[in-house]
Amino acid sequence: MSDDGVRGSRGLLADWLTPKAEALESRGLTRRLRPRPSSEVLIDLASNDYLGLARDPRVVEAAMAAVQEWGTSATASRLVTGTTALHAELESSLASYVGQDSGLVFSSGYLANLGVVTALGGPGTLLVSDEHVHASLVDACRLSRSRVEVVPHNDVEAVGKALAERKEPHAVILIESVYSVLGDAAPLAELSAIALEHGAVLMVDEAHGLGVTGNGHGSVHAAGLAGLDHVVVTMTLSKSLAGQGGAVLGPAVLREHLVNRARPFIFDTGLNPAACGAALAALHILAEQEPTRPDAIHTTAARLAAVCNVTPSAGAVVSVPMPGPREAVHAASLCLDNGVRVGSFRPPSVPDGISRLRLTAHAGLSSDDLDRACEVITAAIKEVS
Repeated sequence: MSDDGVRGSRGLLADWLTPKAEALESRGLTRRLRPRPSSEVLIDLASNDYLGLARDPRVVEAAMAAVQEWGTSATASRLVTGTTALHAELESSLASYVGQDSGLVFSSGYLANLGVVTALGGPGTLLVSDEHVHASLVDACRLSRSRVEVVPHNDVEAVGKALAERKEPHAVILIESVYSVLGDAAPLAELSAIALEHGAVLMVDEAHGLGVTGNGHGSVHAAGLAGLDHVVVTMTLSKSLAGQGGAVLGPAVLREHLVNRARPFIFDTGLNPAACGAALAALHILAEQEPTRPDAIHTTAARLAAVCNVTPSAGAVVSVPMPGPREAVHAASLCLDNGVRVGSFRPPSVPDGISRLRLTAHAGLSSDDLDRACEVITAAIKEVS
């Protein structure tokens, strides 16, 4: 407002928000939505469609069949009319595939993390969070009413120290099995042992593990931790399973607790039928029809890491550091101009503050497309370096 209290000519929100937008622009951190057409022909190394199933006719047909049978909406929250036989089948199938006792589906992976952390949190629970966890877990910590200890990335000793010194009767360790920006893996066996020693729960976000690591079953399964009563798994259905939604998997007693205490579950409309049908079809393909499909992800990721001269990824994400945010954006733009879409991650999306290109390996990429992508990406990196 001006000195006489009259609102500026641009309007209240414009006066308020324009300086914030200008500050982002000056640092090269402005983000913009860029709608893509359905007919776009590009080599995709930016999406999270790891198994290449988002356009698979079997998955599309299953989504359509679910809509024809159940309609376009779950119609209400899960505790009213929003729980269908399709939800129950998806939860049972997911739990069986990853080796957990039970599962509960949410309408997004973000809400699954919010739901379980806030339902387990409170004044009597310490949350020990790896500094690189996803924003959904960061927000869950903030909403939990718990005391939160953020520990250095993959630092098992720091986790143990935080647990040993706590005064709270309960504790939860929050990690990702494969981290979404750097693509590195968590030391699951060590963290599980530390959790058990100190009477804590280990909560593992498998968003980037399901369908990728452990022959598709995820990192928790591969580490021999599936089904342990102190291990909880969350995941999203929007990456390897080509749908939408999220899930929490663990002991049956946890599922019962979430049904009664997880606000993002209780007060949200149930996951829509199309997403359920798509995820079930993708899971069926992965588990029964094409169980070796994850192998192609690792082959592609290894090739991308080699040509970019970076450490091989534990999962599908190949992280390529850039000199700064403007260089990251420019490199991604150069790739796009040459028919290859890659991710461009800048602060605050990167936990270490280093801007980078984020390449995601997909199982459906042809050898010719991979050769072309490698050529384009290396040229872009050379130009901005």
